[in-house]
Amino acid sequence: MTSLRLGPLLRQVDWETGTTATVWVEADRPCAVEVRCERGGGSCDTFTVAGHHYALVVVTGLTPGAETPYEVLLDGDRVWPEPDSRYPPSTIRTPVPGTDDAVVAFGSCRWAAPAAGTHDPVGPDVLDALATHLAADPGARRPDVLLLLGDQVYADETSEATRRWIAGHRASRGTGADAPPDQVADYAEYTRLYEESWLDPGLRWLLSTVPSCMIFDDHDVIDDWNTSEAWLADMRATPWWQERIMGGLMSYWVHQHLGNLSPAELAADEVYARVRAAEDGTAALRAFAERADADPASVRWSYRRDFGRTRVLMVDTRAARVLDEQQREMLDAAEADWLRQQALDAPEDIDHLLIGTSLPWLLPPMIHFTEAWHAALCRGERGARWARFGEKLRRAADLEHWAAFPSSFARLTSLVAEAGGGGPHAPATVCVLSGDVHHAYVARPWWPAGRRPSARVYQLTCSPLHNSVPAVMRVGFRFGWSEFARGIGHLLARHGRVERPDIRWKRTGGPWFGNQLMTLALRGRVARLRLERAEREQGGVRMATVLHEDLTPAEPAPDRP
Repeated sequence: MTSLRLGPLLRQVDWETGTTATVWVEADRPCAVEVRCERGGGSCDTFTVAGHHYALVVVTGLTPGAETPYEVLLDGDRVWPEPDSRYPPSTIRTPVPGTDDAVVAFGSCRWAAPAAGTHDPVGPDVLDALATHLAADPGARRPDVLLLLGDQVYADETSEATRRWIAGHRASRGTGADAPPDQVADYAEYTRLYEESWLDPGLRWLLSTVPSCMIFDDHDVIDDWNTSEAWLADMRATPWWQERIMGGLMSYWVHQHLGNLSPAELAADEVYARVRAAEDGTAALRAFAERADADPASVRWSYRRDFGRTRVLMVDTRAARVLDEQQREMLDAAEADWLRQQALDAPEDIDHLLIGTSLPWLLPPMIHFTEAWHAALCRGERGARWARFGEKLRRAADLEHWAAFPSSFARLTSLVAEAGGGGPHAPATVCVLSGDVHHAYVARPWWPAGRRPSARVYQLTCSPLHNSVPAVMRVGFRFGWSEFARGIGHLLARHGRVERPDIRWKRTGGPWFGNQLMTLALRGRVARLRLERAEREQGGVRMATVLHEDLTPAEPAPDRP
């Protein structure tokens, strides 16, 4: 009997008609995959990559405004739901077309949780806690989408169990001798990471019943991925990097990127067509990955999803970078143009614009100015000696957020103001959603008089889902928001001859630490934010509310921070 190796993952639900969804699975052999509902369904054959067999099933004929249980069959045998599962049946909830009500949950940075009953050194997993909560209360409002903002797997920080598996895998195949023993080296080893993470029972059920959107960050490939031109040259000089980046891009395309695409986008995707048409799609997918690595501008990983009157733009801030020190950009020209077009498209159709970027736009001011200062050093503002120091500092301290790309920071700031506008069709909110920094906070920017957008603008940062942060970094993040720290940042900026940005911003909530999840409840032009943290309780875990705030109060926003 054919077995279900991974999944199912409910990836997309169509908000335009409320009748279509996509479901991703991995089987243990080539087979026909069917998603069966009482009303509606879909089927397709698997495609093969590196000995693994996948399918992304387009489910049609669903009823708008309904909750529909589904089953997964492989070659006619039911393999999901699992018998005797403690979780309710997986369902597909479809919206009523035209609704203006959406619930968007988001966060980033998830180490795979250890097996149940074993010690978890970083505390309870917030997605496991969410699964427990939703399973216990089937009538509870589920998120309409879960935005996973990067580091869904950690290719460079593996568990002890995975390191043992890697050693055995390499010994049996005679491969990977030159690769770091505690990091993955190729596609096969990447699949181990996804299995370790996505076979967690709570997360597996959650992803089978809550749609998800994903985008990578550095640890999905390697820490500091594309931090600088010098870093990339160093990586390409190693004997193991080429296979590592091929495995990272290929596995991301299969496990994460495909499910980000709508059925119409899938039908038009030439790479997907070639992979599905081949008896073994490995060569076709590898050719795509080689092109994506050699010419990042030839591929777009960013994408747009509309949830009623809420628009989500998920932005690639890793592969799309321009690394030339004299013209560093977070996004290449084509990517920046795409973001601008999507953000400003049909403003009359949206009430809320959400820009998902794994790296925060607004950081604690001292960190912001430190990153802008070091970027000036690296481009030679203070000479070659300071430039060498700046490169070492960049790698040691992970100084690579939007602030480290000053022109890109300015461009995003301008776009946010323009999208927030002052005309009759301005959205109620423009929110930049981020993770990466292993804590959560809310920040608000202020523009000079006469330039303030009418939309309320927020930086909402939430991380980690399941990870940790050293105590010294907690102190640093708190200190970074202080006025004294801001003054230190200004001194560094002066040394680097860095211009101050046109805006000021301040933290209005946080910093909060722990394994946590933010949720936006959007209805009409009202936006409410909730932050919840996973906490242990007798016999399990729970979601503890840390913050519940109205982001669109009736009173006007102040003119100054």
